[in-house]
Amino acid sequence: MASTTAMFTALSGLTANARNLDVIGNNISNVNTTAFKSNRMLFASQFSRNISLGSVPGESTGGTNPAQIGLGVTIAGTQRNFSTGSLQPTGDQRDLAIEGDGFFVVSRGDSQFYTRAGAFRQNSNNDLVNISGQRVMGYGVDAGFNIVEGTLKPLNLPVGQLRLAEATKNVRFSGNLNSQGTIGSQGSVTTLAAMTTVATGNPAAAATDLLTDIDDPATTGSQSLFTAGQFIELRGVEKGGKTLPTARYEVTATSTVQDLMNFFRDSLGINTTTGTGTGVAIDTNGQISITGNIGTGNDIALETADIRQLSAGGALVGAGSPLVTTKAQSANGESIRTTFVAYDSLGNSVNVDLTMVLESRGNGTTWRYFIDSPDDSGASLAVGSGTIAFDSSGRQVADTPINITINRTGTGAEATMGINLNFSSPTSLVTSLGARSELAAVYQDGTPVGTLSSFSVGVDGVITGAFTNGLTRPVGQVAVAKFSNSEGLVDIGNNLFETGPNSGTPVITTPGKLGTGSVVGGSLELSNVDLAEEFVRLIQTQTGYSANSRVISATDQLLQQLLVIGR
Repeated sequence: MASTTAMFTALSGLTANARNLDVIGNNISNVNTTAFKSNRMLFASQFSRNISLGSVPGESTGGTNPAQIGLGVTIAGTQRNFSTGSLQPTGDQRDLAIEGDGFFVVSRGDSQFYTRAGAFRQNSNNDLVNISGQRVMGYGVDAGFNIVEGTLKPLNLPVGQLRLAEATKNVRFSGNLNSQGTIGSQGSVTTLAAMTTVATGNPAAAATDLLTDIDDPATTGSQSLFTAGQFIELRGVEKGGKTLPTARYEVTATSTVQDLMNFFRDSLGINTTTGTGTGVAIDTNGQISITGNIGTGNDIALETADIRQLSAGGALVGAGSPLVTTKAQSANGESIRTTFVAYDSLGNSVNVDLTMVLESRGNGTTWRYFIDSPDDSGASLAVGSGTIAFDSSGRQVADTPINITINRTGTGAEATMGINLNFSSPTSLVTSLGARSELAAVYQDGTPVGTLSSFSVGVDGVITGAFTNGLTRPVGQVAVAKFSNSEGLVDIGNNLFETGPNSGTPVITTPGKLGTGSVVGGSLELSNVDLAEEFVRLIQTQTGYSANSRVISATDQLLQQLLVIGR
């Protein structure tokens, strides 16, 4: 007799295969979805109707097995395939993929999600976000561009906005210092016309006299050459053939002749700590002598027209040259000068002049260096001086770098700027041989201000920024999550997952740790759907659906036959 049970059994088959068709259709529709993970449905038999549970063997019988009739099929569940899909290079460093079991961490408000789709872009705030607007989470950097792990934060990549400068710490030189040159024995001497004072009528002015009491030689009688509020300007002065920067001194009611001499000394970069008797002095006749340092590179060419007298408004006063100069002596001594540009902590350029002068010769040579910088915040152009000794082979006796300090007070940068000058190293070498003097800075660190122009992501997730000044620095690191059971994650759409009851707690770390895998920049993970496999399953499902429908059809025919018998 036909049984309606067979119809309901076949109906369960239709339902199960229809749901399997849904799964297969979803897989096929997402064949081009970035980082999509395919699903498969598993079937299980429903409970059976027991006709007999069987019997145990006896003395005369061999025992019987259970007699059961199945009552259909049910959906046991689905399983997601988290195997890595193929990686497709895109050339855009904002596109990221993971080779391994990790997940990118993204957030929306206080909610945290996980994804394998790394098609990230920057929003208007330069935050790295996915296509749905969730922010990509990772680790930031401190003021020294060191990755700070432990606290997740949205990754921000301010291309075109973040600026970076690096102070110069080391400069290396290469060249030769002529050991057979002339030994420096004298500096240049420039004298000014003798001055008298108005108040005392003394024909010889003294260092302690006020500038406002200095007599004007161009007028008859007692009349002051300078008045408070005027400026004394040095412009066009040359030192070793190089024009020095313009300098001004403001005359006040308390300015003395000594103050003026200090102004000349500092503005001309005369170093008075070398023990050679250099500097600016006034003799008993009221004549000022300006004595420069040794070496032709320190020879001062100070003309009368280079000393200008200006009003408080900056206009020339009278003839404009209140002090007449006379060149009494030129500097001698083999010397070579080189100029390099260093950078302070804000990236501001700082010009530095290095002059080397042959000071003595014996069993080897001794050279004196002079450091000048017009960008030093101190009063004097001269920064420092010292000696370097070379042995009889022309090699530097001590390879210890020379440390100089440039004052940057009031510039906004660090107050002191220390630079090591290296004359002996594996890649740069200064010798003292009997050949022409040549000297140049062949390497220096430090850079001016640069702007973040681009970035790239390494296999460890570190985002390295490239700046327009040539520097590269870490600007962040992508974080990844690892689950003890990835298949327990809940798919919420838009290529996002959230933790489920059976996924376990995420372990958030950096790429490459705890089996999370490595990050591949400039690539995207493709869908792991295998079309050939899906089409085979489609055929099987279609066959199963058709077969179950045939069971229903056959049962219906039997029932119709039964009804015919009853007529």
